[in-house]
Amino acid sequence: MNSAAARGLASIEGGSPPATERTPLLQQCVVPSSPESVLDLSSPSLEAQKNLLDLKSKRETSPLPQAQLITLCLVRIVVPISFTQIFPYINEFIEFLGVTDSSQIGFFSGFVESSFAISQLLFIYHWARLSDRFGRRPIIIIGTLGVAVMTMVFGLANSIPELIVFRCLAGFFGATASVIHTVLGEITDSTNQAAAFPLYGITGPVGSIIGPLIGGSLSNPAQKFSQITHTPRLLTRLVLFLQRHPYFLPGLVSGIISLLGVALAYFCLDESLPSRRRPITQNGVEPHANSTSESELSDDPSFPKLPSARTLLSIPIIRALSLSGFALEMNGTSFVVLFVLFCYTPIEQGGLAFPPSVIGYALAFTGLVAGLTQLFLMPIFLRRFEAAKIYSVCMAVWPLVFLVLPCLNIIARYGSHYGLDGADGLDRVSGELGQLGNHTKAILWVGVFVALTLSRVGGIAYPASMILIKNNVPCPSYLGSTNGLVQWFMCLSRCVSAAFASSAFAVSAKYNILGGHFWAVLHALIAVGGWWLARDISLSSKSTLSS
Repeated sequence: MNSAAARGLASIEGGSPPATERTPLLQQCVVPSSPESVLDLSSPSLEAQKNLLDLKSKRETSPLPQAQLITLCLVRIVVPISFTQIFPYINEFIEFLGVTDSSQIGFFSGFVESSFAISQLLFIYHWARLSDRFGRRPIIIIGTLGVAVMTMVFGLANSIPELIVFRCLAGFFGATASVIHTVLGEITDSTNQAAAFPLYGITGPVGSIIGPLIGGSLSNPAQKFSQITHTPRLLTRLVLFLQRHPYFLPGLVSGIISLLGVALAYFCLDESLPSRRRPITQNGVEPHANSTSESELSDDPSFPKLPSARTLLSIPIIRALSLSGFALEMNGTSFVVLFVLFCYTPIEQGGLAFPPSVIGYALAFTGLVAGLTQLFLMPIFLRRFEAAKIYSVCMAVWPLVFLVLPCLNIIARYGSHYGLDGADGLDRVSGELGQLGNHTKAILWVGVFVALTLSRVGGIAYPASMILIKNNVPCPSYLGSTNGLVQWFMCLSRCVSAAFASSAFAVSAKYNILGGHFWAVLHALIAVGGWWLARDISLSSKSTLSS
């Protein structure tokens, strides 16, 4: 046991004063130096350390750091805006660069879109480790600034390789998003996290809505406003520039939003890394703010070094959070892909034959349900139940989400053949929603509502996961590395889930496996595996309820 932990143990076993809110949390850090020396949560030393943390948690509700939380949410929204703003125009952009074969356009657009996520995957953990050493604030500022620059120059690309390079660099800097998650955990505690985490959780969906709106409305502006004939000379030059670079404007606007995030981070965001915090003032006490003692500890030769990914994965609770995080992200990403494919596919091939506009309405409804769930239900759940229990229940919902969808196709087939309105059905399954009876349509929409609502209930596991990472980190100063590791597994899942889900759907339909619904059974089994891992978390996680 290191000297810092020994001092913490001595304060309990000896006659020294008990731990207070000013007792440095880093004195409770114990991290295995190697995978072989895994933390034993039943050991007396760690039990003493847990008692120290419990003493700290038994306090009145801490005031919510509103200014820091708002700043964090506004900075967080930058990455989803930059990531999604290219989706409406990327195919046109590639065609503008000289690719005329439609099959090649799809190939290159998919490669450009995925290069961001792949780059994030490669660097997300390294940024997180750097934040544990140099602080959260500088990493966030550098990352947000890099995203701003790469987003603005994206529209100036003159070739496919340039598009890919700019997109990869944007993903490289966007990988700092995991550090923002870490800051949220460090500026909140068990008494106020029920209010903070749900509010923070809606920034991703909001950014994913704003991004496509910017890309769709501002791309190729010279053509959209070509009817304006009388323009000043300066405006004429601007029009000529936008004709040469028709997809520069959406990137410019998104980049300016990112620069605003940089300014907010620079002027408003405080450093939250425990070893680099400023001393506590008499005007207000920040959670975990014990910078003087922690800075001294960080310079102590006995202070533990940053753990490697292998060492962190040797801790059972961190390993379970990482693997179940992979399963959770596969559930969420695969469901969106499969839901769109399922709704678009003709009824006789195993789908619902919804037109694109109806699919869009359904997805918009999903976003609305997600926002309402995060804002109103999540705080209630977190105040009444352990985050580990919430996480486990939400993971248990995902198998049902996938199994509900094939039932809707069965209803659609029955309605097409026999008619649920009392009249004879069609001679064959037409595959068109408009030819179904109103009764059948009503039942289908109820089923769609149930499936989408269940998916949003399962999505509550995302903020619950962030809370569990924070509460089970082996040392407060290692929250960045631990968060980055779990985010790495989730990012890896995002990279493979879409292709895996669409391939499973295509194979199921082509070979008519289980009536074309093999994809649902397969993903339900994967979801069961994620739920099984989540059960391990509920057995070993620390309490997340304030006493």
